[in-house]
Amino acid sequence: MTLFEKISLVFHILRWRFTWSKRNLNYRLEGPVSEKFITAREAAKKIPDGACVTSSGMAGNARCSVFFWAIREAFETTGHPRGLTWMNVGAQGSRGKVPGTVEELGLPGLLARYIAGHLETTKEQLRLADWGQLELHTMAQGAMARLFEAQEQGQAELRTEVGLGTFLDPRVGNGSRVSPDAKEQFIRAGGDALLYSLPKVEVALFNAPYTDAEGNIYFHHASCVSENEYTARAARANGGLVMATVSALIPRDEARISLPAGMVDYIVVHPYNEQTASVRQSRYWPMFTPGGNVDTEAAAARLRFMNTLLKITPVRDEVGAAMARLAATIFAREVPRGAMVNIGVGFPEEVARYVIGQGLGEELTFTTEAGAYGGLPVPGVFFGAAVNPEKLISSTEMFHLYLEKLGACVLGFLEVDEQGNVNASRRGPRMLDYVGPGGFPDIVYGAKVVIFIGTWMAGAEFRVGEGRLQLVKAGKPKFVQAVDHITFSAKEALRLGKKVFYVTNIGAFQLTPQGLRLTCILPGIDLYKDILHTCPAKIHLPEGAVATVDESVVTGEGFRLEWPG
Repeated sequence: MTLFEKISLVFHILRWRFTWSKRNLNYRLEGPVSEKFITAREAAKKIPDGACVTSSGMAGNARCSVFFWAIREAFETTGHPRGLTWMNVGAQGSRGKVPGTVEELGLPGLLARYIAGHLETTKEQLRLADWGQLELHTMAQGAMARLFEAQEQGQAELRTEVGLGTFLDPRVGNGSRVSPDAKEQFIRAGGDALLYSLPKVEVALFNAPYTDAEGNIYFHHASCVSENEYTARAARANGGLVMATVSALIPRDEARISLPAGMVDYIVVHPYNEQTASVRQSRYWPMFTPGGNVDTEAAAARLRFMNTLLKITPVRDEVGAAMARLAATIFAREVPRGAMVNIGVGFPEEVARYVIGQGLGEELTFTTEAGAYGGLPVPGVFFGAAVNPEKLISSTEMFHLYLEKLGACVLGFLEVDEQGNVNASRRGPRMLDYVGPGGFPDIVYGAKVVIFIGTWMAGAEFRVGEGRLQLVKAGKPKFVQAVDHITFSAKEALRLGKKVFYVTNIGAFQLTPQGLRLTCILPGIDLYKDILHTCPAKIHLPEGAVATVDESVVTGEGFRLEWPG
């Protein structure tokens, strides 16, 4: 990136920072338009007390900000609507850092119950749950997305193997219940499967780019479409309300209509709506849309710079880079050409960077759970979108593809135990420590090859030099005898015949019927001092000597990835 480009992006972020609360809750279109068009304030008044409401979007993409602001204002001034059940599939909070997210609804009395696949970003809701003022539930994102589809078809439950043997299975953990006062149970054991359910959608809210004067909705120029269509159809099937917010009115274009006017009850036009965080829909970025055809490498550098500036994407050190290169090496060896791939947040993004940077990405299809198919998945505040996607589909359709065709995934972890179980959903005992499963259970269920990546210890210190790593200060072990919150079941993975690997900054392990087997170590790591004598988990060794990976994995010099054969 040039200095000019960096300065331009700094000004872009600053302009967003000083205008990110800009809104007009009384904005109304003038001229001959459908009676469907109302203001945001009028929309908030149409939500009855105790209603079950859904909002769509993912991270900074397609946020329903104007609805969140209007509902909050209505509650603060009139006390209504109140006692709502709110449901989100993807992450829609901002960790308390950015206005205009679902956290606007984190007021005592406004929500009675919150159900979401990913909870970590909704700090206000987690705080209310910690205070005993909000009933909190969670479930796998894919199961939630498919339940909206089921409601449209008049079905109350979804039967699936996703989540078996994890904390979502009531025979193992708490099922859907997160907070101590959570009353209902939305996940039941059904023999060799789980039965998921949700309250009926009564109000569906979503953000789309455009509408026409008749009220037809258009999704082109969006960065993702998430659950827009399926929550709308569920609400319609349940006799409920469907309300959309859009950025502008455009001429009718029959070929581009995404949701016909008959599927939408009310529309709020709000010129300040965003395509994604910091990007107004009126000045949308083509890089996130099919057919954008921008330079992928340049776009990725631009987005990395922005996330670093926002302190969302951490700066990786030499040890983290070595770990990512090791995972990329295993990926190239185990994942076949042509595979559909899902990449998680954090270190998995670094793995993807090496795979793509070495040219292997051209023969893979990367995807996101928000519905971006093809292209380069993007990190941080833009997570869920992709650069140069081939197409954008609903998250419901994407999760169906994951269950049927997902070749591989690269995901992070918090803890791993000696059986190979993974905790990726809870950091500690408080509600504020809760992460939630996200799409993790659906993704690992569908993927044929699963690669986990994370540090060997928390807070450990390493020294790097002359192509070797030295563990100079031990930290808190992440590989333990037994995790107390199972997000990934090793037993189920073995039953399904998956290949599972665990990559760390001391070496890599593979899941076997006996547990974790150490397959290789990084040069400079001492097998006994750094691994076996510091790890509470039982580690199995291969026959013969443990392989030491090539120094190029540590240094990056001469590092090459190739498909086998």
